[in-house]
Amino acid sequence: MSNAFFFGYGSLVNRLTHGFAPAHRATARGWRRAWRFTAAREVAYLTAIPDPGCEIEGLIAPVPPDGWAALDLREHAYERRDALLDVTHEAPDVAQLAIYAIAPGNLHLPDDAHPVLLSYIDVVVQGYLGEYGPEGAERFFATTTGWEAPILNDRAAPRYPRAQNLSDDERAFVDARLSALGCRFYA
Repeated sequence: MSNAFFFGYGSLVNRLTHGFAPAHRATARGWRRAWRFTAAREVAYLTAIPDPGCEIEGLIAPVPPDGWAALDLREHAYERRDALLDVTHEAPDVAQLAIYAIAPGNLHLPDDAHPVLLSYIDVVVQGYLGEYGPEGAERFFATTTGWEAPILNDRAAPRYPRAQNLSDDERAFVDARLSALGCRFYA
C-alpha cells in the first residue's frame, strides 16, 4: 500500500464519489473552507484557504503509486500542496500528505455567472453526515465561508458530475441549514 495520502475536505469526504481506500477521518489545522471560482471551471467550488485559527474535518486516503495523475485530473483547478504537518489522523505509515487548494492569485468570489451548485453542496453534506453525523455537518457549515454566494438549484438535473441521491432527511438537513444561512437560490 502507498504511504502517500490526500486530505479531502469537500466532495472527497463522500466515499461514494471515489474509490480511494482505506479512508480515515482526519483534521487539518490552520485551514478553512471557502466557496471560490477560478477561470479553470464554470462554477464555484470549495477550496482550502489558510486560517491559523481554524481547523476542518475531512478524510485522508492513500493514493496508489499511479493514482496521483487521476486525482490531479479530478482536482485540476487546484494546486497540490504539502499538508503532512497540518493534518492529524490515525492512519499508519503516512509519509506524504497533500491538500488541494486553489492558488491564491486565482481565487475569485462566486457571482451569478459562477454560482455554487446545490448538487455539489448535497454531495459534500451527505459525506459529512455519513462520516461525522449531524454535529460534524454543522461544523462543516461553520468552518466554510462564502455562503453569500448565489446557489444554482440544479437538483432536478444535477450538473455536478458526481451527484448522489440524498435521502429525504439528508435533503431536509441541507435545506434547513442553507435557509438558516440566508442563502440565495436561483433556478
